[in-house]
Amino acid sequence: MLFNSFSFLFFYLPIVLGGYFLLGRSGRPLLPAAWLALASLFFYGYWDTRYVPLLLASITVNYLGGRLIGAGTGPARKRALVVVLAANLCLLAWYKYANFFVDSINTVAAAAGADGLPPLEIILPIGISFFTFTQIAFLVDCYRGEVREYRFIHYVLFVSYFPHLIAGPVLHHREMMPQFADAANTRPHAGNFAVGLSIFVVGLAKKVLIADNLSPLAIPVFAVGAEPTLIEAWIGVLAYTFQLYFDFSGYSDMAIGLSRLFGVKLPLNFNSPYQAVNIAEFWRRWHMTLSRFLRDYLYIALGGSRRGQAMRYRNLMLTMLLGGLWHGAGWTFVIWGGLHGLYLVAQQAWQQRFGVAASRWWPPLLTFLAVMLAWIFFRAPDVATAWDIAGALFGANGVSLPRGLEAVVAPFAQWDWQPAFDGIRWIQLEGPGLPVLLLAMLLAFKAPNTQEIFVHYEPCIEKIFQGQLGRRAWHWRPTRRWSLGFAALFVACIFGMNRVTEFLYFQF
Repeated sequence: MLFNSFSFLFFYLPIVLGGYFLLGRSGRPLLPAAWLALASLFFYGYWDTRYVPLLLASITVNYLGGRLIGAGTGPARKRALVVVLAANLCLLAWYKYANFFVDSINTVAAAAGADGLPPLEIILPIGISFFTFTQIAFLVDCYRGEVREYRFIHYVLFVSYFPHLIAGPVLHHREMMPQFADAANTRPHAGNFAVGLSIFVVGLAKKVLIADNLSPLAIPVFAVGAEPTLIEAWIGVLAYTFQLYFDFSGYSDMAIGLSRLFGVKLPLNFNSPYQAVNIAEFWRRWHMTLSRFLRDYLYIALGGSRRGQAMRYRNLMLTMLLGGLWHGAGWTFVIWGGLHGLYLVAQQAWQQRFGVAASRWWPPLLTFLAVMLAWIFFRAPDVATAWDIAGALFGANGVSLPRGLEAVVAPFAQWDWQPAFDGIRWIQLEGPGLPVLLLAMLLAFKAPNTQEIFVHYEPCIEKIFQGQLGRRAWHWRPTRRWSLGFAALFVACIFGMNRVTEFLYFQF
């Protein structure tokens, strides 16, 4: 079930909301929490019921492990932590990386002329990376003594909470448990509905009206054997760069808006990342909850910057390589993570040697181009295709004009020019793709983001704001004008939902 589907919007969500607030009138806060937990398990099982027992087993083991760690003393606490962490990592390794390991061995065996291993019949459970990382953070927080509440129903809801379960954000136990236990959240509140539905519509528009219209520009370029030329490569790579942003930030906005309907705030996950002036700032703005997890539970655990510059660079590289592998089991993801590790090391070394750049225009441009180049490996089906597309950006496959320009060939002939219109057939100038791409670029670089628009109503747990207080015209208010505008935007999204597509981050 997708957030951008009719079944979710007009059946699942109204039923879940109605049951939640109806049970909230009982005066027993555990009942609406239990209802929401069951509804979240149903939401997960809608994809594939086979993995509901796996999710419940993971929740039970980690809950008991957390209780054991919290109650333990001395070395026993650390041993319990190591055992339960190992169980989580083994689960993730089996489902996500076993076939990658087999394929890598088979590639080496084929090169040596030897027999390989038989492929494993493993289907990746959706959302396994997100609910595993959420629970790893819970276990570490138990070990650090930061967990104060251990109700099982609330823990089940914390892990399975349907707005975040499939594609994040990665949650912290200490942020969510007090909200689930707050009886005031089990009563309907007009303000929460107004803010939540408005944020949801913003996310829905990002997905349906922008990201889905960019997909046809990107898909042909990243196909195996496409060999795009220079113009095609730039359009395709830019299309994917902004498709991914509006797809994932759209999902995060929808998750924040949906959660607000239940009176619960989620952490912020995006903060205009393509406006970052360096790569470190990009990671403070992109998929912020994952960046926080990698920093707090991996980079710092490796030693952070406490042992000198060389160890700091090593820890940055290891963190980003593992972050790349978290996104997917493939060498393209390893290269993507490695590129970002190199970017971070280079930026830190430059800053150490020359200080912060005083220029206002080239650091953001350089950062964006570096991020865009890395997205090629993130999206490409294999390393060879990624290298081919990267080379095409610099003219390695030649230059050809889009077929959409064939209609204006006469002026070229008058000047004795004979351009070749042999580009990939998908570049049609009369289609919606290119105008939507230009709009996406304008919105990503110049428009206020969601938390800036809703700044006066605290849409997220954090209070992050990037200096747009003077632009009052963009500040959302519960007025008739804003209501009519968002109603019109929602209707446009409904008409655009004739082709329901999955979110890109569901595969991770």
